[in-house]
Amino acid sequence: MSRVRSVAVLLAMAASTLVAGDYDAIIGAIKKSWPNCETLAVVCDSNGSKGALAALTGAAGGMKLIVVDVKGPQDMGKAIGTLSSRKPDAVLLLAGDRIAGDGSSAATFLIQRMAAIKVPTAATTEAGVKQGAALGIGPGTGGKLLANAKVSAVAGVTVPAGATAL
Repeated sequence: MSRVRSVAVLLAMAASTLVAGDYDAIIGAIKKSWPNCETLAVVCDSNGSKGALAALTGAAGGMKLIVVDVKGPQDMGKAIGTLSSRKPDAVLLLAGDRIAGDGSSAATFLIQRMAAIKVPTAATTEAGVKQGAALGIGPGTGGKLLANAKVSAVAGVTVPAGATAL
């Protein structure tokens, strides 16, 4: 029985290692573009996004990570309240999250509310940047650094040099 558990643990570790690379680029871009960013927040269904959260935690070495758990769109108001009081330096969208992932109305709500209080949002997909994230790079951008200049201005951050503006 312990052999089965060991194999399961090894497989889980290998899977999170494969996903970890998805967040390395965006964390690097955040640290370079926003050097004062020490606290990163994520709003997601934590049960449904366990693998992504584990990968993000590994990639975000040295940064404080705030996870706001939501179970449905009805929880977004409370999530915004939590983030407003905790005031993270940036928010990262988890592309595959079923509640607040890229393309969802909850993500749009989150992006708008965070920009209004000068907290930029980042994403790992082009869709996330088009939706309003200030910065994006990752598997969903083809490895290109993308920026949303309009949202960056509202959130009070600069567009990084070399970024493709959308």
